[in-house]
Amino acid sequence: MTNNQASVRIGRIDFTNVWPLFYYFPFSSFGSDLEVTQQVPSGLNRAMAEGRIDIGAISSFAYGEHFDEYLVFPDMSVSAFGQVNSILLFHRKPLEELGDAKIALPTTSATSINLLKIILTKFYGLQPKYEYAAPELEPMMKSADAALLIGDHAIRASWENNGYLVTDLATEWTRLTGQWMTFAVCTIRKQTVEQYPELISRIYEAFLESKNKSLADPAALVRDAQKLIGGTEAYWQRYFSELCYEFGPKQWAGLSLYYQYAAELGFLERNVPLQIWKDNSVVRVTE
Repeated sequence: MTNNQASVRIGRIDFTNVWPLFYYFPFSSFGSDLEVTQQVPSGLNRAMAEGRIDIGAISSFAYGEHFDEYLVFPDMSVSAFGQVNSILLFHRKPLEELGDAKIALPTTSATSINLLKIILTKFYGLQPKYEYAAPELEPMMKSADAALLIGDHAIRASWENNGYLVTDLATEWTRLTGQWMTFAVCTIRKQTVEQYPELISRIYEAFLESKNKSLADPAALVRDAQKLIGGTEAYWQRYFSELCYEFGPKQWAGLSLYYQYAAELGFLERNVPLQIWKDNSVVRVTE
């Protein structure tokens, strides 16, 4: 490089649920070829769309909005078949009674917000009112009948005895569809793959190595999560073991169904093909 800008800029979601992808990533071995930015999902979504980030563990919905410009790494995601523990709707009345409700949404995610709208609209036939708010449960519930929280905000709120009904959106999705739900995917700008094919291959292998090492022995992740967020060792052991960090045919099918419903309901402008990176070529999974 002839200037001070890194060859590839990586975006990292500022939530514990993506830690395994990054925890043992050997950043130092890449030297000045890499630069890392850490933000909430909505911030990374914007940065990726604006070309300020080249690789990002971004919201699945954000890939759906910009798939013409992106590819997706295989074997890496934040997914769940059933309980995810960190995408939670807190509500005073049962889901089927939220038709005239006001629901407070966080400003930090797109995938989870649209998943909630898909569930309530398509499966319950409801059209509640939505408003955005800072992700703090009690202030949200002062002016709303329900509140959606994601990531570490949802985890902390789930530990409190607040008396609300709590719906895990991944559990509800799997119950209704029988499918996996993928909340985040590791996405690459197509232009970056063309510019730095060998570097992209090295980055992919480093991500896989970090993921595999983290999940083989999550003790260090668990200790750091306790220090940063709180909670018990047993909670975090279960949390990291219940999340899925794979991204293969089962996860592709669930995410494709999510995109299909999002397009049907007008949340996405077009049907979304999954374009999977493989050895610097493209595997198109769906049309």
